Amino acid sequence: MAQSHLSELDAVQEFSGFASNPAPLLAAQYERIAREEMQALPFYHATMPIVAECVLFDGQWLGCVLTPWMLSVVVLPGPDQLWPVRSSSDRLALQLPCGNMTFMVGELPETGQLLACSLMSPLDPHLGAEQGRSLVSSTLKMLHSLPLQQGGDVDLGRRRLFGARRSQGLGATES
Repeated sequence: MAQSHLSELDAVQEFSGFASNPAPLLAAQYERIAREEMQALPFYHATMPIVAECVLFDGQWLGCVLTPWMLSVVVLPGPDQLWPVRSSSDRLALQLPCGNMTFMVGELPETGQLLACSLMSPLDPHLGAEQGRSLVSSTLKMLHSLPLQQGGDVDLGRRRLFGARRSQGLGATES
């Protein structure tokens, strides 16, 4: 029996995706973590709500999570997805419409492994609750946005734009 148990542990393990939006599960887990582990920390932003929003993107759940200590982008497996179990803290680069982002493998007790990319940790202490909620929605929209491409020979750098000499004009280039 011990031999088959070891074989199972050595086998490549996979876990199933979420058939429905995992945002409520994420919020509930982070509420528990906030209550049990984070409240006493000096950077805990007590007036910040816990907000999680996820949308299906390319078969995976792409989301944004706000807690009283951080703002992160998360990716979880979507419906009918099987993800391999990875080592915690492994890094993966993902290409999103907004550009490339590097995620770390993390794990939560009830949802299991997920990919997370910290955008702000700790939170700005001047950030209000409504601003935080708005930031989650705006971040999720930004993740789906195509990057803005600067065209041709136009130099849109601030120094160039505000430092142009009258004789050169804004569109002129220095030789």
